[in-house]
Amino acid sequence: MARGEQWAETGVGLIVLAAAGGFLAYALGVGGFAQAAPGYEVKARFGQVGGLATGADVRVAGVKVGTVSSITLDPKTYLAETHLALKPDIKLPADSTAKITSDGLLGGAHISIEPGGSAEDLKAGSEIPNTQGAVDIFGLIGQVIRPAPSAAAPADKPAASSADGLPDVPK
Repeated sequence: MARGEQWAETGVGLIVLAAAGGFLAYALGVGGFAQAAPGYEVKARFGQVGGLATGADVRVAGVKVGTVSSITLDPKTYLAETHLALKPDIKLPADSTAKITSDGLLGGAHISIEPGGSAEDLKAGSEIPNTQGAVDIFGLIGQVIRPAPSAAAPADKPAASSADGLPDVPK
């Protein structure tokens, strides 16, 4: 192999590595892994977080105002404790409501905050008192498709029927 070809291959390799580094920096910046702006953190407890993940958006009126910084299980109450990093210029009333909503039928989830009417604001480290957990859409669909047996006809005893397949009516 000629010396000129080796230098050409080395140059092309360096260009490819520089491009890969640029794409990585862009992806980390867009994906929310860049240095977070200073703000304050509040927490909210949910009975069910569904598809919510660390890094998910926190929105007020559809506008992103923060991210989910962590999700842990409280071993005493068995509730999912989420920590929300909010922008410093967003002041939310202390009686706000946080609920987990999905981005679409099969999409991810985010936390939507509905501001309350309190004159006091949430402070750093405080907890959002009113929460609504995620709704299990597939569970709801399953209940519609396979409804639970009614109390009128116990599941272990089939209803008596006549030879024509209709239920017997007492005389």
